[in-house]
Amino acid sequence: MSRHTVQITNGTKTDAEGTIGYDPPLRTFFLQAFPDPETDDCELWLGVWLEEYSTLESIIEAARAKGYEVRGLTKAMILAMLKEAGPPHPPSVGERLGIVR
Repeated sequence: MSRHTVQITNGTKTDAEGTIGYDPPLRTFFLQAFPDPETDDCELWLGVWLEEYSTLESIIEAARAKGYEVRGLTKAMILAMLKEAGPPHPPSVGERLGIVR
């Protein structure tokens, strides 16, 4: 799983430690920002379902639709995530057992 630190803003506040990446078992890009210090839940947490965001563009657009902007993505980060997302990933154990759909 790739994990890259980016800046996430929503117009009124900024999380300089936001995380974006690709999760091969779920075959989705994910984005997390603004964690609650007490519960660890994130205000923004996208990409938690199987094949939810199959492209980097789709997760960036989903964040924008919720009022968030992703800043600080470098060419190297983008290429690393696209490389990881590129090859086909076999079904996970959970999928094969019928636990994950």
